[in-house]
Amino acid sequence: MYLKNKMLLKRNVSFKEVVFLSILAVQAIVLSALDNQLHIPAGVPGMEIGLSNIITLVSLVFFSFYNTLLIVLIRCVSVTLFINGQVMFIFSLFGGILSTVIMWFMLRFARNLFSYVGIGIAGSIAHNLGQILAACLIISDLSLVSYLPVILTSGILTGSCIGICSTLIVKLLKKFNLFEYK
Repeated sequence: MYLKNKMLLKRNVSFKEVVFLSILAVQAIVLSALDNQLHIPAGVPGMEIGLSNIITLVSLVFFSFYNTLLIVLIRCVSVTLFINGQVMFIFSLFGGILSTVIMWFMLRFARNLFSYVGIGIAGSIAHNLGQILAACLIISDLSLVSYLPVILTSGILTGSCIGICSTLIVKLLKKFNLFEYK
């Protein structure tokens, strides 16, 4: 079912959109792999910039929630298989899904209130919170919540970068007029 104004589900996807969604999925995988190689000395194990959130936000602007969630799932599975390992899949999946839901919600219901930078910040914070939630569930220890001040601060910084990059990419893609802007 295609709900044009709801930005939720879209089953009829053109060949051009399939190609572009595939390119976005590969870019998300590559950015996630690059992210794994960059180490942020923040005192929190596994802290990353979250470069693949750029792709998530750009995809949400031009494509449906469902298509974007599929990109996130492909990224999580691919990076788990080739780079991280099984335990990291849960962290990646919790963070990826929560950030996608939050950014979609903001784009859908509060687009006029927030810039892409604000949405990127919310997405980064949601991603970090999702990973903390996954860690608390796996380890069964709520003391991990003590990482929240560092994680929230890093979410603001990295989310700003994600939002700025996404803004530039969205502007560029709008110029090419390849897809309907939602």
